Amino acid sequence: MASKTNPIAFLQQVRSETAKVTWPSRRETMISTIMVFVMVFLAAVFFFAADQLMGWAVGLVLGAAA
Repeated sequence: MASKTNPIAFLQQVRSETAKVTWPSRRETMISTIMVFVMVFLAAVFFFAADQLMGWAVGLVLGAAA
């Protein structure tokens, strides 16, 4: 069951907990963002190649390869 906390007290607790968070620097955020884009690109290339290879193999097996 939910406790009956005063909304003002709740907001004060949220503010104090938020102050404890170690936020990343702008540089760390940029590096992480770039790394995500690189990994997404690599995954896209991998899945594209895997799809092309499997499509070619299925076409070869089914005799539909042109």
